Amino acid sequence: MSGESWIAPWRRAWLAALGLLVLAFLVLPVFIVLPMSFSDSQYLEFPPRAWSLRWYRAYLGSDEWMSATRVSLAAAFLTTLLATPLGLAAAYGLHRAGGRAARLARAALVAPLVVPVIILAIGVFYLYVRLGLVNTMAGLVLAHTALALPFVVVLVDAGLRRIDLDQERVARSLGASPLRAFATVVLPQLERSLLAAALLAFVTSLDEVVVALFVSGGEMSTLTRRMFTGLRDQVDPTIAAISSLLILLSVGLLGGAQLLLRRR
Repeated sequence: MSGESWIAPWRRAWLAALGLLVLAFLVLPVFIVLPMSFSDSQYLEFPPRAWSLRWYRAYLGSDEWMSATRVSLAAAFLTTLLATPLGLAAAYGLHRAGGRAARLARAALVAPLVVPVIILAIGVFYLYVRLGLVNTMAGLVLAHTALALPFVVVLVDAGLRRIDLDQERVARSLGASPLRAFATVVLPQLERSLLAAALLAFVTSLDEVVVALFVSGGEMSTLTRRMFTGLRDQVDPTIAAISSLLILLSVGLLGGAQLLLRRR
């Protein structure tokens, strides 16, 4: 083994310990929120002194919470349907084009990843006031699509870099139309990237709260917006129950996607 590729055992142990510490830091809040959601107390309490499904029943029996849940799920679903094909088309076009202009366009598309969300939210709010899109589903979906699009572009672009696009040229030289060559040669090889991009677009929309505070309200309030205002106005343990369900939903989507890819 060459000296460049060999890593001392103590360095491997140090890296493993550091990785476990980071993982524990990220996962620890989950193991706090989940028990709190089963508390019978009127306030957020950890560890719970009494166990109950009280706050899950409160969530499922509340018209306000159910309305916000429907708005969030609808917005996330529509955002996924809009952001995924747009991001696919943008990533493919920019990858094919190449050059400085394509690099600048790609940087502009992924800018929402580095620009503070609060700045985007203020800009979107002032634009929506002029267009009459505040507190509308269309406005919410468009704003969430702008936030989800960079994830789709980055993931699809990474997938395109791993495949050989000369296969598409071969298909076209054999008589396939550009659309047919793309659908039968390129698209199947991007399956994993597209699925991951769609999941990220869905979760990005479902978890987004800053933009929702500016552009949604009333009957169009999202679930995360109501959770934020609930924490601000009063400490409602129902929020812990909703957070637990959102965690389970995210894990379920990830697990389902992995099973689907393995079967295929």
